[in-house]
Amino acid sequence: MNRGQGRETTAVAVLAAISFSHLLNDTIQALLPSIYPLLKSAFALSFAQVGLLTLTLQVTASLLQPVIGHYTDRRHSPYSLVMGMAVTLAGVLLLSVAGTFAVLLIAAGLMGVGSAVFHPESSRIARMASGGRHGLAQSVFQVGGNAGSSLGPLLAAFLVVPRGQSSIAWCALPALLAMAVLWRIGDWYKARPPAPRAPSRQASGDGEFRRVGWPLAILGALIFSKYFYLASLNSYYTFYLIEKFHVSVRTAQVDLFIFLAAAAAGTILGGPIGDRVGRKFVIWGSIFGVVPFTLALPYANLFWTPILTVCIGLVLASAFSAIVVYAQELVPGRVGLISGVFFGLAFGMGGLGAAVLGALADRAGIEAIYRLCAFLPLIGVLAAFLPDVDARDARRARA
Repeated sequence: MNRGQGRETTAVAVLAAISFSHLLNDTIQALLPSIYPLLKSAFALSFAQVGLLTLTLQVTASLLQPVIGHYTDRRHSPYSLVMGMAVTLAGVLLLSVAGTFAVLLIAAGLMGVGSAVFHPESSRIARMASGGRHGLAQSVFQVGGNAGSSLGPLLAAFLVVPRGQSSIAWCALPALLAMAVLWRIGDWYKARPPAPRAPSRQASGDGEFRRVGWPLAILGALIFSKYFYLASLNSYYTFYLIEKFHVSVRTAQVDLFIFLAAAAAGTILGGPIGDRVGRKFVIWGSIFGVVPFTLALPYANLFWTPILTVCIGLVLASAFSAIVVYAQELVPGRVGLISGVFFGLAFGMGGLGAAVLGALADRAGIEAIYRLCAFLPLIGVLAAFLPDVDARDARRARA
């Protein structure tokens, strides 16, 4: 009994530690878009250049994550998370002293590389510590990241904006704390035997596509819809509030924090609900269900705009944990690869969205991107065509 309790306590502690590390990692990652108004003014950047910063940050992460996930599926790498956080630390310090746009891009790229190392392996560890409740574990892990993303604007508003670019160096402290926590997690991970590889499947091309390829293609389209839309808020919401409602930079950053905090709260709901009623239901309801709020947002006044973004954050954020666990169950034994693909796709779509929408904002104005992006969640209707791969697990959970 005591031994079993010890294992359970250790799993809970590890899950809490990896979620806390995700909070620290994503707080640092969220700092860059949160200081875009400061950088835009200091470096005389266009919206297209602002989008290019996000594209650099996200694409370096998106391209490397599947590669790293595939590598760590095959090789036990318990301390890779510490090395990834060290790269993020280097990016933060470079960002604090950057004097040109080119150096800003290099700093953004280093932060993206650190993120690419972090997400596939930390998602694997969350699954290892889940005790079989994979949706709940993924949500607990993911909520740490969303909470961290919501703290980035507060760091920008109350640390960087009043004290200037050099104060970004203080964000090295969360990175160092994360490295210490990740080292302890690495010790726990090292003591566990590597998971066995999944047996190779012998299936016809058409049959394998129907079983795996078609559902993965639908999930990819849903990720595009979700993260292209979120790019409009993560990168340009502060500019939208400042331009349309003439609020201060600090007020806009606080409103961005409110939206991101709502997204963090929504994240924790998706996994447990998916464990109980099925992940397909959560995916469909989350993305397609946000349509009324996105359609209303471009025409709302200052009172209703934060309320609508809170609704958008709560509903839309619940999908990602369900998508990741659904894909992991669709392709068993490839946790690192699948996590890397979907985290990478999410980052890539966010970066591509920021770049495209930045160019659109330069041409048509910042408000135009919200009128256009309002229709993206309609793609969520595709979730109706996903197979019920977790129906058996959902029935078992209800029982």
